[in-house]
Amino acid sequence: MKPVIALVGRPNVGKSTLFNRLTKSRDAIVADFAGLTRDRHYGDGRLGSREFIVIDTGGFEPDSSTGIVREMAKQTRQAVAEADVVVFVTDVRLGLSAQDMEISRYLRQANKRVLLVVNKAEGMQESPLLAEFHELGLGEPMPVSAAHGQGIRSLVEAALDMVSEPEPEAGDEEAATQDRPVRLAVAGRPNVGKSTLINAWLGEERLIAFDMPGTTRDAIKVPLERDGQRFELIDTAGLRRKGKVFEAIEKFSVVKTLQAIADANVVVLMVDATQGVSEQDAHIAGYVLDSGRAVVVAINKWDAIDGYQRELLERSIETRLAFLRFAPVVHISALRRQGLGPLWKAIGDAYRSSVCKMPTPVLTRLVHEAAAHQAPKRAGLSRPKMRYAHQGGMNPPIIVIHGNALDGVSDAYRRFLEGRFREHFKLVGTPLRIEFKTSHNPFTDGAD
Repeated sequence: MKPVIALVGRPNVGKSTLFNRLTKSRDAIVADFAGLTRDRHYGDGRLGSREFIVIDTGGFEPDSSTGIVREMAKQTRQAVAEADVVVFVTDVRLGLSAQDMEISRYLRQANKRVLLVVNKAEGMQESPLLAEFHELGLGEPMPVSAAHGQGIRSLVEAALDMVSEPEPEAGDEEAATQDRPVRLAVAGRPNVGKSTLINAWLGEERLIAFDMPGTTRDAIKVPLERDGQRFELIDTAGLRRKGKVFEAIEKFSVVKTLQAIADANVVVLMVDATQGVSEQDAHIAGYVLDSGRAVVVAINKWDAIDGYQRELLERSIETRLAFLRFAPVVHISALRRQGLGPLWKAIGDAYRSSVCKMPTPVLTRLVHEAAAHQAPKRAGLSRPKMRYAHQGGMNPPIIVIHGNALDGVSDAYRRFLEGRFREHFKLVGTPLRIEFKTSHNPFTDGAD
């Protein structure tokens, strides 16, 4: 599971600037909890091969009891609860305040790993002004400048070092996919029916389920077998153990959802037919796509809407989830256990597509046939020429095409190639990434 870093601190100390620096200004995922005026923002960060999730919060006043300030404090406390490491952001130019002391007291009581960061400290690494932050009792203050990017790498390294991270599994990707069960996550908004679907699966398969060691937030992975295929269900719905039976409770942790998606092979994105496709559904779908995961869209409560509503919903899926055109859409009723057979078939097809083997000779032939049918348009003085292709990875499948002047290949032509690859290998439910590698002419390199 990706480690989670939460940024907390009083208002205007530079948390959002630091958030943008850590996530390289990617669009934040916003948790749109009803009735909350100030939401938490979630984003992805990466340092080398290590990935993490960052939570940005509003200005924190732990003891606030009224209005928007109270809601902001509530959001921040939730972020602290979800975090593996809390980065407590202070401002060297404003100095230490009574509010900083309150926050530090709260963080000590929360018993979390805390990294104390003193922001806006460009050129002040040795400044005596840093000394007063020792009073917070949270260890050595780390000077950074979020605006100028100073000390950010050290901050991330220190935060990640606080989280014990398992070593990557040995062996190649192909062996891993053969030995391990299919990791399956069910994602969607609260009360969309995730728990009902999970309960239907567990009941239907007469499975004896048990807890597997999870993260500090008690993420549960449930083994499940169907038609000889082993699955591992990654919980995002809040499965709770009651005696020897699993009880499912709808709750919404954005962090748990993002981690489950990142850890999965296949994601079932559930949409409530009675509510349509929301902005939050599109956010989650975008995150699935960015993560490269195979995906099946399950429209739950399909039996609860009439023909006119169905037509509107299908149009809504076409427009709001246009970037998931490759994903099969299955109509189900989790409560009545309708459509579960087609859903399992779609999950199986999506997984097989995501780990499909594509031989180099076949890929190269398809590239040459595509060029013979429709050559890429000339870009500048030269026309792109594709020479050969090979597979560069699985889950998602990656195809690497080598040739000359491929920097000029248009997005439209990339989509044309994708369509031909998908048709030949019968790829459904998985993103497909195409990378171009251009061979450089040594006689033109360095020329005026």
